[in-house]
Amino acid sequence: MPGSSKSLSADIPALPWAALSHRRVLAELVEAGWVPAGVGDWAIGLRSPDGSLVARVCPFDPAYAAFVELCRACPGNRWLPNVELAAELEGGGSVVFLEYAASVEPEVAEQLASRFRDGSGDADLDQVRDAARKIDADYRETMPWWDGFDLNGAHVRRALDGRLVFIDVFCMDGAALYGMILGDVAEVHKRMPRERMRYVLEIPYIARASSPEEIRALRNAWRQAD
Repeated sequence: MPGSSKSLSADIPALPWAALSHRRVLAELVEAGWVPAGVGDWAIGLRSPDGSLVARVCPFDPAYAAFVELCRACPGNRWLPNVELAAELEGGGSVVFLEYAASVEPEVAEQLASRFRDGSGDADLDQVRDAARKIDADYRETMPWWDGFDLNGAHVRRALDGRLVFIDVFCMDGAALYGMILGDVAEVHKRMPRERMRYVLEIPYIARASSPEEIRALRNAWRQAD
């Protein structure tokens, strides 16, 4: 997920992304005036000081690289956000800077998700769907714990210019991954190098949804590979 070479917003700091963890990136952005604006299952969002951008900072989520690939495969497509910069971080995390988009009513989001799934006769939407299917097929062959499409309402938002955009369409099978960490962590590292998932236990979903006992069990299982 290489960085963009185009001229970037002045709000995006020039940092050595590959040398920084997601923890350091969060701290640097907050120090630069970016404001926490949302927490998902895999990532934390921060809004830029001028309000035009959002940074998606993630400790681990290989599925989002597929979405960035989709955006780059369909440049200028009105159903996708503009990506300013996407960079890999130390330990397997990532940061993606893209245009800010606000939440929409659930029925609006579901209507667009249905059009994506079923076809609509809209050439731009068809382009997104066709490109997404190809990317899904590629990742299904190469990415451990790939789970395909994830078109829930939270993944449709409204850009500042009024158009609806997808902010993600793919997902990992988190239940399978974290179940395997508990059951056979050695197999986990056979499927994916440890340096690419150093912060796999720091995704927001674990902090939000797990009991202290569940967190302790995951950490104990992870340490078995040390």
